[in-house]
Amino acid sequence: MASLRGEPVDRPAVNFYEVSGIDQDPANNDPFNIFSDSSWLPVLELAREKTDIILLRGAPWRSSSPDPLAELTTVEQETDANGTLFVTHTIRAGSRTLTSRVRRDPAINTAWTLEHYIKDVDDLKAWLNLPATEPGGEVIPDSFLATEESLGDSGIVMLDTGDPICCVAPLFDLGTFTVIATTEPELFHRALERAAAPLYEMIEAVAKALPERLWRICGPEYASVPYLRPDLFHEYVTRYDAPIVEAIQKHGGYGRIHCHGRLKDILDHIAETGCTGLDPIEPPGQGDVTLAYVREKYGKQMTLFGNLEASDLENLDTPQFEEKIRTAVEEGTAGEGRGFVLMPSSCPYGRHIAPHVVRNYERMVEMVEDL
Repeated sequence: MASLRGEPVDRPAVNFYEVSGIDQDPANNDPFNIFSDSSWLPVLELAREKTDIILLRGAPWRSSSPDPLAELTTVEQETDANGTLFVTHTIRAGSRTLTSRVRRDPAINTAWTLEHYIKDVDDLKAWLNLPATEPGGEVIPDSFLATEESLGDSGIVMLDTGDPICCVAPLFDLGTFTVIATTEPELFHRALERAAAPLYEMIEAVAKALPERLWRICGPEYASVPYLRPDLFHEYVTRYDAPIVEAIQKHGGYGRIHCHGRLKDILDHIAETGCTGLDPIEPPGQGDVTLAYVREKYGKQMTLFGNLEASDLENLDTPQFEEKIRTAVEEGTAGEGRGFVLMPSSCPYGRHIAPHVVRNYERMVEMVEDL
């Protein structure tokens, strides 16, 4: 919290992002629980005992009206001989049928969308004509508050929300999304406005009921370079995320923008949202800007989270990864700035992790403790 407020700290915070050692249950025998593999145990214990924990929780909101698409949607599930799960959602949208098909493999902690709902402009128009969520709902904070209490001084709970583009972009495959977002701005704004209306209401209510918390706002990377032009990032992200940040920070909270990839040409647009946090600030190769540059230009406004690449965490030998840690800490704490949290951009998503990956996690903690 001192890092978020820009106050002096005895050392940089260190966090393993999704891996907390609390939300991962190695005793859970669900076939899709990769953390049941024994190779993960030392990392889970290290995260729980030695890191500055940030637990991700969705906004505790219950809508007062039923899902308007429930009666129009059918769901089918099937599992093949290898244990791979396929889930198909079909929505009746007037005279059109919108279909999404998702695949999940037991050994990999992610999902692939094999077929997306919206395949062309006519599908988008049909989606826009579907019944929308009615306003109204209530905050249900009990579980969130209980989680905070159980953490004590070992960490914080972070509210997690998508923004309007996070709701809309996954309806398309990436190619169709980039074309329609570029060539049909009026339609795309209509889609974003449809997503924004219930979202803004929910965020305002939750931010008021749970003030002074950290929030993660996901989705901006969909509009980042090279997918869309920087001016479209401003149109589709800054315009819609600024009200989210304002609602959060009006109640003393901290709005953290989550955006992978190439940031240099959109950093001004990110800053314009008013956010006071940014992650994961990936270094060049996958990113295109150094942490030192972001710290110098935007560090007084934002607490910076990063900037260790998840692929480096998995693929580099420990001496090489130590250099990445050293650079991130030096650049993330240099000069004046609001605060810095050492953090990887993600975590391994395979069931088994190698011994050197465990050691790389250990060195993140050890090198920060040495400070």
